[in-house]
Amino acid sequence: MLVAVALVWGASFAAAKELVAATDVVTAVALRFLIAAAALGALCLLRRERLPRGRGLVIAVVLGCSQAAVIGLETWGVHLTTATNAGLLISLALVMTPVLEGVASRSWLPRPYFVAAVAAIVGVAMLVSDGGFRAPSGGDALVIAAAVVRAVHVTASGHLTRDRPDGTFGVVLVQMTVCAVLFSGLAGPGLVSTAVGLDARSWAYAVFLGLMCSVFAFVVQLWAVRRTSASRASILMGTEPVWALLIGVLIAGETITPLGVCGATLIIAASYAGQAIERRHRMLLVVAQDARSIVCAREEV
Repeated sequence: MLVAVALVWGASFAAAKELVAATDVVTAVALRFLIAAAALGALCLLRRERLPRGRGLVIAVVLGCSQAAVIGLETWGVHLTTATNAGLLISLALVMTPVLEGVASRSWLPRPYFVAAVAAIVGVAMLVSDGGFRAPSGGDALVIAAAVVRAVHVTASGHLTRDRPDGTFGVVLVQMTVCAVLFSGLAGPGLVSTAVGLDARSWAYAVFLGLMCSVFAFVVQLWAVRRTSASRASILMGTEPVWALLIGVLIAGETITPLGVCGATLIIAASYAGQAIERRHRMLLVVAQDARSIVCAREEV
């Protein structure tokens, strides 16, 4: 399920770029979340899903705001850079998520992990260079910011919703509604007239982004992260940049230089290496905790 999420998210960068070209960033994101909120609302009615209340509602609203920030930064960034670059740069969240999860759990990662993180940053520098090293473009910087916020969002989703009675569908519906309200308000009265003027192709992109990249992807992501670690969920979604690269080059007709290919390879390799290091570290902690529990039990006996 999470690999399927990676596939649709990899395709989302090219779809978002096309939709923004026909509208604008705020309108494109507003349409995406209006479709998502309407579809998920209907699904929750059929399932008779109970919406979160009290503290659960506050958590869902906060996560909705962070989700809005991620998608807003991503969409604005992909408008100013290539879909290929955006898909690869967002993979930096794979390296940052275990760091944030380690801070939250007060379990620090080993040094090799940070070597992988530095390698990923070098890969970013190679990717965004065009015939020579240069500072990231405005679009690249926005996508990197989106990666940071996504890492915070995924980590917070796992820690704030795990072991709570609120249903996954209800929590995601609140998030989608918050996003729809925020971006519809920013789009203003022109949202309706712009939507009416869209052609069938643009509506297809909007529906794809709303149903597959929002409803399906966010429900699966939250469902998974509540049952495992944020880091494990991230590694399973780690093929997203691969799909983004393939779709950007083969379908969207984008180009990537040999140096960019090396950078992309380094980003993906460093992301997977970092996740593997984190996974081994977490397994060792579990073994150590089990050993301490056995020792304590023997001492009590």
